[in-house]
Amino acid sequence: MGFRAVLLDFRGTLVPAPTYRDLVRRGLARVGRASEPEDVEAVLTLLRAGDRSLVEAPDVDADAERHRAAHDHWFRTARIDEGLAAALYAVESDVAASPFACDAAPVLSALSAAGVALAVVSDIHVDLRPAFAAQGAAGGGSLADLVSAWVLSFEVGASKPDPRVFRAALDALGVPAAGALMVGDRGAWDGAAAELGMTALVLPPLTSPEERRLHRVLDLALPR
Repeated sequence: MGFRAVLLDFRGTLVPAPTYRDLVRRGLARVGRASEPEDVEAVLTLLRAGDRSLVEAPDVDADAERHRAAHDHWFRTARIDEGLAAALYAVESDVAASPFACDAAPVLSALSAAGVALAVVSDIHVDLRPAFAAQGAAGGGSLADLVSAWVLSFEVGASKPDPRVFRAALDALGVPAAGALMVGDRGAWDGAAAELGMTALVLPPLTSPEERRLHRVLDLALPR
């Protein structure tokens, strides 16, 4: 009963995925410009007219340089000036600014205390370790101390749903697919873990840090 390991997605699962509206607002504020709703909408209009094809490529997160180049191309074709473009990319990459779900720390702490190994499996172009290190865990230490394996797409050179991503996590944890639970918010990506024999729990995307959804993980990983 239960699972020996739990693999967790990041954006949309442990923290809310940032919206473009929020990113633009923060980007404008970062360069000291007006960031009222009409100012944000003006930038969003420019971005909608730009070429997002490279940004939306399925493997864009598998290489940090490719991710930056894709966004540079989008901002350039959208006629965003260099100062604002740099600010937009900086806030998009600032994972530490994303608040963790209110139940993330207690749930991850409970899993670790029960002997369940944890891995963070994310399509991301920046290191997540500092963001986890800044979050306290129940009983002391940080959430980073609870994570046994980090499988970040830009480090492994592959993105979900590529099976190499899930295999990298299983190998790092030393558990078979049947003994691991993958938790995410995107069925076509996180749910692909099922093709390797893992159980996948796909939750509704987290939209607010106040939402409590992670108790479902405990229901499966630590059944009573």
